[in-house]
Amino acid sequence: MKAILAKKIGMTTIFEADGTSVPVTVLQAGPCAVTFVRPLAEKGVNVQIGFGERKEKNTSKAVRGHLKGLPLFRTLKEFRVSKTDLKRGDEVKVDSFKAGDQVEIIGITKGKGYAGVVKRHHFGGGPRSHGHKHNLRAPGSIGSGWPQMTSKGVRMAGRMGGEVVTVKGLTVADVVAEQNLLMIKGAVPGSRGATVSVQSKGE
Repeated sequence: MKAILAKKIGMTTIFEADGTSVPVTVLQAGPCAVTFVRPLAEKGVNVQIGFGERKEKNTSKAVRGHLKGLPLFRTLKEFRVSKTDLKRGDEVKVDSFKAGDQVEIIGITKGKGYAGVVKRHHFGGGPRSHGHKHNLRAPGSIGSGWPQMTSKGVRMAGRMGGEVVTVKGLTVADVVAEQNLLMIKGAVPGSRGATVSVQSKGE
């Protein structure tokens, strides 16, 4: 199974054999443990894995019972695969990936707080000429005179970021199995220290 949970460490640059510089995101991937395996009737198998550490006082009795005999993991996530030989308690390591693998990564984007329409939706803003003093970054009209209400879906100011995002088509640049490091070409959603899920394409 080519799927794992990881912690985003940050970005750096590595160099290929011909001297080309490649920007990569470094992930601390695993080691994770399988917490349960649930066969499905028609769509393969659901495999739940755990990652990170959690204090016992911050863990409910339901979760402690679910993880009985295993460490108390901070994050639990299910992955659906076509088939697997894994069983409860097995370890999932980063060495299942190799350089060149195509992966998709799911993470929570950085929260940017309350933002206006220029930053949030890339509006152009109002004219900068004479006679326009306070509408340089204003949204402008938000609807017609009838039916005296704002239609749903109108792009307006509001809370920006903090959303679950899936980025597909990313490539594994390098794997350092000894240190459980996974290097992904390009950017990965989330801030430093955020937990993301990595799954190989086709799994």
